[in-house]
Amino acid sequence: MKKIEAIIRPEAMDEVKRALIKLDINGMHVENVAGHGHQGGVQRDGRGGQPYRVDMLPKVKLTVVVSTDEWAQKALDAIISNARTGRIGDGKIFVSNVEDAIRVRTGESGPDVL
Repeated sequence: MKKIEAIIRPEAMDEVKRALIKLDINGMHVENVAGHGHQGGVQRDGRGGQPYRVDMLPKVKLTVVVSTDEWAQKALDAIISNARTGRIGDGKIFVSNVEDAIRVRTGESGPDVL
């Protein structure tokens, strides 16, 4: 099993969600987060033309767990193709192995609980 955590622009979330659902990947979690990457935020013009730095930008963190490497690649392709604008700040995706998953209601475990 693989866990995919994607930090993306909030305005990309609806398209990414639709693409995942179209693939029949329905289990997902979404959190509103704030942060910055390598660029350290953005510089804006403030009152009176005075520049100021916004160093914590709003993003969305999407978490998806899939059963196989094949499904992980399908999910990654869907996220990337629907979240990419080509501009700085499109986000990052982290992929990690999941040792087990347990359905709390029944106690079942393994990839079938996904």
